[in-house]
Amino acid sequence: MQEIKEIINLPNGQIIEISTGKLARQADGAVVLKCGDTMLLATAVSKDEASPEVDFMPLTVEYQEKFAAAGRFPGGFLKRESRPSEYEILIARLVDRALRPIFPEDYHAETQVLIYLISADKNYPPDALAALAASSALTISDIPFEQPISEVRVVKINGEFIVNPSITEIESADLDLMVGGTLTDVNMVEGECREVDEDTLLEALKIAHEYIKIEIEGQIRLIEKAGKPKRKYEHEVNNEEIRQKLEEYCYPRLLEISRQHIKSKKERQQQFEAIKEDFLNQYSDEEREEIYPMVNRYFHEVHKRAVRQMVLDERCRLDGRRLDEIRPIWCEVDYLPSAHGSAIFTRGETQSLTTVTLGTKLDEQLIDGAVYEGTSNFLLHYNFPPFSTGEVKPIRLGRREIGHGNLALRALKNMIIRDEDNPYTIRVVSDILESNGSSSMATVCAGSLALMDAGVKMHKSVSGIAMGLIMDEKSGNYAILSDILGDEDHLGDMDFKVAGTTDGITACQMDIKIKGLSFQILSEALQQAKKGRLHILDIMNQTISISRSDYKPNVPRYAKLTIPREFMGAVIGVGGKVIQELQRETDSTIVIEEAGDMAIVDIFSTNKEGLEKAIKKIKAITTVPQIGDVYDGIVKSIQSYGAFVEILPGKEGLLHISEIDNKRVNDVNDYYKIGDHVQVKILDIDAKTGKFKLSHKALLNKDNTNNNKNRNKN
Repeated sequence: MQEIKEIINLPNGQIIEISTGKLARQADGAVVLKCGDTMLLATAVSKDEASPEVDFMPLTVEYQEKFAAAGRFPGGFLKRESRPSEYEILIARLVDRALRPIFPEDYHAETQVLIYLISADKNYPPDALAALAASSALTISDIPFEQPISEVRVVKINGEFIVNPSITEIESADLDLMVGGTLTDVNMVEGECREVDEDTLLEALKIAHEYIKIEIEGQIRLIEKAGKPKRKYEHEVNNEEIRQKLEEYCYPRLLEISRQHIKSKKERQQQFEAIKEDFLNQYSDEEREEIYPMVNRYFHEVHKRAVRQMVLDERCRLDGRRLDEIRPIWCEVDYLPSAHGSAIFTRGETQSLTTVTLGTKLDEQLIDGAVYEGTSNFLLHYNFPPFSTGEVKPIRLGRREIGHGNLALRALKNMIIRDEDNPYTIRVVSDILESNGSSSMATVCAGSLALMDAGVKMHKSVSGIAMGLIMDEKSGNYAILSDILGDEDHLGDMDFKVAGTTDGITACQMDIKIKGLSFQILSEALQQAKKGRLHILDIMNQTISISRSDYKPNVPRYAKLTIPREFMGAVIGVGGKVIQELQRETDSTIVIEEAGDMAIVDIFSTNKEGLEKAIKKIKAITTVPQIGDVYDGIVKSIQSYGAFVEILPGKEGLLHISEIDNKRVNDVNDYYKIGDHVQVKILDIDAKTGKFKLSHKALLNKDNTNNNKNRNKN
């Protein structure tokens, strides 16, 4: 065994060690990355041959955190790592999106990259190191991977940029971006901000890229020490005669349809597909079956080139729009009468129906990861049913749904005002009913509208827009597109989503298909996105511009009580008996949490009377009786010497037979039976036992009429 190491020294003082040759030696490439006490094992394996029917890059990236890395047991019944958490899926997506553009277009062998967290250090979050580990494993392997990449996190705290911060530092950041790139360009961005301007975002990307270059230079040194020659492959069978025929037949027809500016996606697809069918009709059924995979690939190449050329030459889009023009938009709120909040946002052929549900602290999501633990009181779920694109498919929750939902969540969460009037756990659900480009940004817009419709107080409205790019790398000619169509995403070079308010960016995500983008193009795209974002906000604000003044009738109402901590047990009761009975009687949800010497009681109920009843009962339980206080009590038991009267829940005192009436009482049963209400006054409280001495006689005149001029309690 020969272990080979490379050390990367970052300007912030962090030291990254990458080693190979010690672990996982049967993988095509394997490295262990160490930064502080955080350690990642990354492996890369690719099949020797590609499947004949595959004409794309079948890349799988998985990220998994071992709980032993943090000295913890996994939660759940099985007590072992199982399916990936949403956090692990999101990290895998970040790595995948930076790696995928770097593979050769004609490489089709199934490839798997696995990244394991094997040691955890909260000062060095693993998510910012995962792509560096994955790229290192690929670059030293014989898998055709054209150049190293890396990713870093950059945050801005108190006006200062920090690269690869600790978990604690991230929590107070105004900007939190994960940035991926090559030695020359940025090729992946994702993150959230607290209304930062475009120049600040661009500055953050530049700082991140300087660190990325240093990490890539370290990989290049590792390749020199441990790199393998890249394997030779031939995954595509080509026929130049067919390619030439298809080019001559299809290109002018595709260009002609592109210039017709057909607005309907379905109609446009049918006409494009008809051209391919017309070409294939020149061949017999046997020939057609043999050449179809090849024709399909060539047709996609020609289709892509025709559409791109039309846009670059004519500065006009497939649907006839200008480069910076937004599709028609209409919005509606309060569409669903029983939902706590609802909105429809429709832009062109993309539509989101979004709902908001307000719940209690018991509805919070538990986060149980190896590194991150806690709860979340804001959830956003994105659904993409197959009918939204006119297709028939199994309904599954995939990585795309999780990624789009997370992006929309990050766009909205910092604009929600969290105060005593908003103690709710908030769930936003976006159901995409139509899709033709940027459904995640439609989710941001619909989510903002639905939150305001629900009465959730927000600092400002939030909108989102997806920017595209078509670039001729040879000539340098390019076109930046606002509010891209599905076709423009599929055939273009960039999908750059930007969400924000009138005053700044709240979230962004960028994926590209080319190797990288210059900062000049990024700057232009951000400025054009701002113009489009403000246009969309203007239309949204015509529907609803500020949150409703009150929640809807079916939203749980809320009250908060602060009680001494020693009363928690009395409110909860043995085995939760008291609080469970309270919740049943008052139709409410009650949550108690310690807060130093006090306890916070949160009460939620859709029933106003129930809420008031719960408040009254809890106050009664937590009230400290004083000598001289008067109560309307309930007789709980009768003895020969007197009656035991409950003056407050769980608090009883003795009403002695001599304190019932001004005249002599021979039998308590002549005056009371169990369950009777009787007004009593506290005469004394035993200092040692805390027992109450009660009197009804003290409230009577000599003629036995009520003489209560004291304070009454119930």
